[in-house]
Amino acid sequence: MEEEKKDILEETEEEKKEEEKEEKPEEEKKEEDPKIVKAFTDTKDDTGEFDKKDIEDNSVMGLLAYIWILWIIPLLAAKNSKFAKYHANQGLILFIVEVLGGAVLGILTIIPYVGVVFWVLLSLFELLCLILAILGIVNAVQGKAKELPLIGKFKLIDYTKVEPEEKKEEEPKEEEKKEE
Repeated sequence: MEEEKKDILEETEEEKKEEEKEEKPEEEKKEEDPKIVKAFTDTKDDTGEFDKKDIEDNSVMGLLAYIWILWIIPLLAAKNSKFAKYHANQGLILFIVEVLGGAVLGILTIIPYVGVVFWVLLSLFELLCLILAILGIVNAVQGKAKELPLIGKFKLIDYTKVEPEEKKEEEPKEEEKKEE
C-alpha cells in the first residue's frame, strides 16, 4: 500500500510539474502583450503641473484640440489656460503629421502598380491618426495632460508661460501706485 501511495504521489507531482511548465509560456505571452501596449500608451503624464480649476474649466477646449483644424480654437478662446494650450500643442502636432503624412502617401498612391501598397499604408496611417486623436480626446476629457504616443514629445506651442488674467490686471495697478 505504501508503494501505491508513493506511486500516486509521484504521479501527481509529475502532473503538477507538467502543468507548471505548460502555464509558464502562457504567462509569458500575457506579460509580452501588455509590454507592447504599455510601450505605446505609457507616455509622460504632466497632469500634476496644471491647476485643477483650469483643467475642469477647459477640458472641452482640450477635446476640441484633437479634431483636425479645430486645435486653433483653444488658442483663441482660452488664451490664459495652460491646460488648453497643452492640448492645442498636441493637436497641432497631430494635425501637421496628418496633413504631411497624408499628402506624401496620397501622392505615392498614384504610382502605377505600387500605388496599391501606398494606398494600404495611407489607410493604416489614417487609422493610426484616428487612434491618436481618440487617445488625446480621452485624456482631455479625463483631465489628464498626457503626451500622445510617438509624436507627443514635440513642442510647438509654449504653454508654460501662461499667467492667469487676475495677475496681469493686478500688476499695472501696482505699478500705477508706485508712480504716484
